[in-house]
Amino acid sequence: MADDHPHEHVHAQMPQGANTDTDPVCGMTVEVNESTRHAQYDGKRFHFCSENCETKFEADPYYYASGNAQNTQMVDQAGTQWTCPMHPEILKDAPGSCPICGMALEPTVPSDEPSEELTDFTRRMWISAIAAVPLVIMTMGELFGLPVRDWIGHQTAIYVEFLLATPIILWAALPFFERGVESIKNVSPNMWTLIALGVGAAYIYSLAATFLPGVFPEAYRSGDNVGTYYEAAVVIVTLIFVGQVLELRARERTGDAIRALLDLAPKTARRILPDGTEYDAPLEHIIAGDMLRVRPGDSIPVDAEVIEGRSSIDESMITGEPLPVEKGEGDRVTGGTLNKNGTLAIRATQVGADTVLSQIVDMVAGAKRSRAPIQGLADRVSSVFVPTVVLIAIVSFFVWLSFGPDPALAFAVTAAVSVLIIACPCALGLATPISITTAAGRGAQAGVLIKDAEALERMAKVDTVIVDKTGTLTQGRPKLTDVVVTGDQSETEVLALAAALERGSEHPLAEAIVEGALTRGLSLENANGFEAITGKGVRGQVQGHDVALGNPAMMREIGVDYALAENTADDLRAAGKTAMFVAVDAKFAGIVAVADPIKETTAGAIEDLHRLGLRVIMATGDNQKTAEAVAQKLGIDEVHAGVLPEDKKALVDQLRASGAKIAMAGDGVNDAPALAAADVGIAMGTGADVAVESAGITLLGGDLVGLVRARKLAKATVRNIKQNLFFAFAYNTAGVPVAAGVLYPFFGLLLSPMIAAAAMSLSSVSVIANALRLRRVKL
Repeated sequence: MADDHPHEHVHAQMPQGANTDTDPVCGMTVEVNESTRHAQYDGKRFHFCSENCETKFEADPYYYASGNAQNTQMVDQAGTQWTCPMHPEILKDAPGSCPICGMALEPTVPSDEPSEELTDFTRRMWISAIAAVPLVIMTMGELFGLPVRDWIGHQTAIYVEFLLATPIILWAALPFFERGVESIKNVSPNMWTLIALGVGAAYIYSLAATFLPGVFPEAYRSGDNVGTYYEAAVVIVTLIFVGQVLELRARERTGDAIRALLDLAPKTARRILPDGTEYDAPLEHIIAGDMLRVRPGDSIPVDAEVIEGRSSIDESMITGEPLPVEKGEGDRVTGGTLNKNGTLAIRATQVGADTVLSQIVDMVAGAKRSRAPIQGLADRVSSVFVPTVVLIAIVSFFVWLSFGPDPALAFAVTAAVSVLIIACPCALGLATPISITTAAGRGAQAGVLIKDAEALERMAKVDTVIVDKTGTLTQGRPKLTDVVVTGDQSETEVLALAAALERGSEHPLAEAIVEGALTRGLSLENANGFEAITGKGVRGQVQGHDVALGNPAMMREIGVDYALAENTADDLRAAGKTAMFVAVDAKFAGIVAVADPIKETTAGAIEDLHRLGLRVIMATGDNQKTAEAVAQKLGIDEVHAGVLPEDKKALVDQLRASGAKIAMAGDGVNDAPALAAADVGIAMGTGADVAVESAGITLLGGDLVGLVRARKLAKATVRNIKQNLFFAFAYNTAGVPVAAGVLYPFFGLLLSPMIAAAAMSLSSVSVIANALRLRRVKL
């Protein structure tokens, strides 16, 4: 029976005399005296520098007493890094604002901690709104039957507006002005430059109109008063905050996929101590080699090897595959997957940043920080956009001042401020990275890991896919299918001799023959004089017989006539099987055939790839007849058999030279040259090594279903980016001229700065909302 409370915390009387000890929790040197905090565990006494360290020790004394807290650092000492959602190349060790666009930096890996900026901006938004309501009532109350200005007097109303607006402009809007100043210092004009200029111009104009009305020409005054823009400035600030809060909330949702991945791993793991007792230890305290208990319904805490027990494991949250996988002694399990029905004892093999789950999170976060080529267009436009807008605002101001109707100055200020406020390039900058971020998260949920944005964009343009046969189209686990005898020996005798000989070989086909013999209940003898002949087969002595097994070249070498069996062998090869000849005492004895079963998902996946407009080519080291049989069965377009890894790279180069856009799918090791040479390298991962350097995309499921998902995701993402860019371009192309007043001569329409602020905020929110649709794309 496991003990849930195996650790007793024992206080003892300290001996007299001063000495020192090392705190097992924090590593500090502690002066030992009668008042020093201490505990006893496993026959040893430990001393602590503080109550906090004592409490931590009590929670998990095994971890700290063994010295693991000092010898292994499970927490990333570098801490969280911060990046810009619009300029992912910016990477800093502390929060702040982006030196390029001024947006607040966000953690590269989303956490459950609330956004400080969202909290701050929400508070400032509500305070701005509280001030905006009476300002709007005072300036526009007559429209609603509330002539407040008439009740309190025009001059008094202006002073009240000043008192309401000033805290908002000087405190609430302070982040806007700080970022605007930084943009000028960094010589990187951005959205905050325009906002600071627009709001600042409206407020300064209003200050002058309030306290220095005499500086304005007679034509611009109504008696002793000049019109002010306090309400416009405050409402603009409020609406910008509304837009920022909506945007920040939406941006947080783009990290939901990463947060969901992080939540797959439990917070604790049940450690089994050497004495057999068990307790729940914090996950960050688990180290490689620890024995752990996983009960039914629990998540696997770390990557591990099963030591005891049997169960089915739901790996769908990582691979995207719905069917549970049976696991038993010796099998590897992945952290974050779900134990369905049995109890397992496992030994931790990879922990912390080394687990598959951590690598997946890193790849998703890395894709989020990468840049797609299509983003170059937005970057080029943004680089000249802000200076152009400022120039348009200045031109609009002087055109209205020179040619506008009375009061011309009021119209000029309105037009200039509206141009500055509406022309926010934020939507343009967010169009691509926000889609990539969302797509990377959606892909991870379906077992498709995107290494960088460029790979995703290229995947959408691919027209040809090259795939291996073994392990990609097939299960990668050959099985014995046929035993055909031609001599005096029975099937059982021939198989027993062949399997006994093959026990000395490490070849996968040899393993299939041995496993097939054992499955049929045969007992296998030991072989003597075993010899493997490269490219031909194996031979040796079994039970006093000279036994040889291999291909026709092997039979020719030992002088055995196999001509009568050639037709039978051809029939087996035509069925997609690998046929091997067996000779006993220099006489032909029969054929053993092995086949690697095709995965159940392969045929449907190839049909889907064809429907998606892709040509599928098989490149395999297997013989031509077997490869052609598999290809014909699956409807594969083209076959290249008997190829080596370097031949696959040559095939990729040849197809690319002909103008094809190639995606190469391989295991990421032998196929590394071809993966690197292709337009998109796709690693068929099975959880062992997801961060394959040669591949831009990794498929955790290890089959072609993942390839179909990757293609669909790539197409949907590029389409989404184009929609975002079109919306952002169209918005700015139409919004700036309207704000400048081009419609006024024809329709008498002039855009209010407050309407411009609302439109600007909604443009960014709309782009993010469109990108978030990728979270629901069907793969």
